[in-house]
Amino acid sequence: MEQQQSPAESGARVLVVDDDPTVAEIVSGYLDRAGYVVDRAGDGPEALARAADHWPDLVVLDLMLPGMDGLEVCRLMRGQGPVPVVMLTARGDEDDRILGLEVGADDYVTKPFSPRELVLRVESVLRRVRRAAPPVSGVLRAAGLRIDPAARRATKHGTELALTVREFDLLAFLLRHPGRAYTREELMREVWGWDFGDLSTVTVHVRRLRGKAEDDPARPRLIQTVWGVGYRFDPAAGEE
Repeated sequence: MEQQQSPAESGARVLVVDDDPTVAEIVSGYLDRAGYVVDRAGDGPEALARAADHWPDLVVLDLMLPGMDGLEVCRLMRGQGPVPVVMLTARGDEDDRILGLEVGADDYVTKPFSPRELVLRVESVLRRVRRAAPPVSGVLRAAGLRIDPAARRATKHGTELALTVREFDLLAFLLRHPGRAYTREELMREVWGWDFGDLSTVTVHVRRLRGKAEDDPARPRLIQTVWGVGYRFDPAAGEE
């Protein structure tokens, strides 16, 4: 059996966005030595321009940027197309982590950080994104939702849903397993591929997904909370 190339071996392109030239240089150097093709930007507008010239496979994005902050850069970039994001935060505050996750960051690293650890996080995210593309392209349908895993497209009643990479993966997983309640730990393992991590990642993504897939996100019927357990996808409730 042919061994699958690592993201670095396959020449994945990473855009590093940080206004601190020392941090940017160190991170870029480690990624370059790991085999990635690295682009650099010092602020939001430059990051968007770089991405337009050469769309990255992943973005390492500092939350605290001058002028246009990392959250706005992430929102604008997501509007152009799905791209995994590893967010750099200056503090370990819960609010910073939640903000990053709410705009669709796939992972976050708190400064000060080990550049070697950051490279491992980048590789982990890229591996998860590639593994998320299923070999079988069967279309999933339930409660007015249509998920095409091969094309990475999701619609509701014919209208396309603007989902991030991880929101798409989460919705596809739930459609494949209707009626079963999953804990946040199980969803983190099955969807994110993490055996441990911040469970607020799951909570935030469920909330964002409800905002896009539910008729009334304040009273979700499709993605239901099972108190004391986690979440369950109930297609029958959406068809009532």
